[in-house]
Amino acid sequence: MIAENPYITQYPELMAGKTVLYCHGFASSGQSGTVARLREVMPQAKVVAPDLPIHPAEAMVLLHDICRQEQPALILGTSMGGMYAEQLYGYDRICVNPALEMGETMRTHGMTGTQQFQNPRQDGIQEFYVDKALIKEYKEQSEQRFSGTTDEERRRVYGLFGDQDTTVDTYDIFREAYPQALHFHGEHRMNDQSFMHSVVPVIRWIDDRQEHRERPIIYIGMETMVDNYRKPAASVQKAVRQLIEHYQVYFVAGDEAATQPWLEQYIGVPAWHHLVVTWRRDLLYGDYLISRQKEGDTMATLLEYGSDTFKTWDDIIDYFSHLGGQ
Repeated sequence: MIAENPYITQYPELMAGKTVLYCHGFASSGQSGTVARLREVMPQAKVVAPDLPIHPAEAMVLLHDICRQEQPALILGTSMGGMYAEQLYGYDRICVNPALEMGETMRTHGMTGTQQFQNPRQDGIQEFYVDKALIKEYKEQSEQRFSGTTDEERRRVYGLFGDQDTTVDTYDIFREAYPQALHFHGEHRMNDQSFMHSVVPVIRWIDDRQEHRERPIIYIGMETMVDNYRKPAASVQKAVRQLIEHYQVYFVAGDEAATQPWLEQYIGVPAWHHLVVTWRRDLLYGDYLISRQKEGDTMATLLEYGSDTFKTWDDIIDYFSHLGGQ
């Protein structure tokens, strides 16, 4: 069971008291593994996950009805569900590997003939049939993408795209309409790690914005994160994953061109738009600064990495574990 999975962590405060609507992918259902993850990670949220009709027009009618009834604080859609989620304007949304050209995807991947549902459905139906007429319906639905895009919508929608996705690649199409397009380490289907490391941080950003929540700020000097071989220092990735649960974490360097690719490779989604390029760390306004350099007067509490107190990242993890997010 997911509750016993070491990769899954519960966050009772995340989306607490709110409704999250999940739109599943093609040939799936509201009983998918992603739904189980959402409910395990956010136990105080109400996760609504309907079995979507095979015909896209019917699916959109159902989703609009649910939105009117439930007024979800967040809509999360994967693959085909990402296509649907993008078109549910007026709500905060995350589209994961969205199949924005669903009709073409079905054609190129040979999704015709009798298909088996991958997860149980409430109506008990186990298979369905895909013909050219149904593919045309999906093509027509796909062509309605971005029809309600506004400046406000661009602020409310995130797109997450697996860098190993060989099924759907709509990053460039999405990026033309929405600037908040991010790559994550993963395939078309999310696993526990890609969900926790990539989707949950974005949910946290949205929840913080909705609640006008301001977390204490930690700046991390890049020289503390990299070993002599340009690999991550021991325990630094673990530290970042733990720190972002309670803090707003930024990474500080003097060279963006050399730093951004490293952050994308080893930190991933949490580093998106969280790089501060400056040589004047004494001017950084925040709560904590983790630096190997001996800074002058700073506006943040200095944790000198490599000192007797903070020799390793495990020492820093231990220090913040006693602060309780303060």
